[in-house]
Amino acid sequence: MHTTEALIAVIGLTVITVLTRGFFLLSQREMPLPAWLRQGLRYAPLAAMAAVVVPEVVMLDGQLIGTWQDARLFGVAAGAAWFWWQRGILGTIIAGMAVFLPLRLALGW
Repeated sequence: MHTTEALIAVIGLTVITVLTRGFFLLSQREMPLPAWLRQGLRYAPLAAMAAVVVPEVVMLDGQLIGTWQDARLFGVAAGAAWFWWQRGILGTIIAGMAVFLPLRLALGW
């Protein structure tokens, strides 16, 4: 790819990004969202997080984990249990890592 082509691509992607992300900001009046869309957007961050985290937990090299001896599974279980019990994000991370790290470092899982 030549420098000119790369520059055109960067400018084009910049314009598209500004237009799509700034679409709601460019209007002079508030755009009403339907109730069903507002309700659906409440779950967007959770869905995005699940789409990133779940494959990382249950897959290894593009395939499902074939054994229960994987530190990630136990770390997720500990984190989920903590969150169910206490409903705290920091505690969830600490509980999951407190189980994950010893299994990974000591047992090599």
